Amino acid sequence: MKANGKVLKYEDNVDTDVIIPARYLNSFDAKELASHAMVDIDPTFVERLNPGDIMVAGKNFGCGSSREHAPLALKTAGVSCVIAKSFARIFYRNSINIGFPILECEEAANDIDEGNDVEIDFDSGKIYNKTKNKEYQAQPFPEFLQNMIQANGLVNYVNEKKRG
Repeated sequence: MKANGKVLKYEDNVDTDVIIPARYLNSFDAKELASHAMVDIDPTFVERLNPGDIMVAGKNFGCGSSREHAPLALKTAGVSCVIAKSFARIFYRNSINIGFPILECEEAANDIDEGNDVEIDFDSGKIYNKTKNKEYQAQPFPEFLQNMIQANGLVNYVNEKKRG
């Protein structure tokens, strides 16, 4: 399983309340939520994002509330993966539950710049920065996690296993 895209870069402590501001939480439509993703810290996020693009950030990505809408808004907007130095535990759980891949890799988070072209191989955990011709190593995704992502989340994965 791979991801390939341009990078949108952010700093430390990107809060779930910023990823999807509270004033938009009255919607249950994922596309509507996605249209407001990151609006308070990057009003051009949605216009700049192309399907498959990758977010790179500092420490504690997804901190703040346990807003389950945050990874859904990013995934629906077209983000293929988030690479960060570290993630808030609740954001990590919420992302995995909906089949949204995230990777912790401090070296990549420090070195990859806005606009770089990056390819990720989830089988090996290799992150390749095509712009800088540089490679970083994250933890590979176990097969069950890749299957969960391909199934579009935990519930779908379990249902597929039951039908089996």
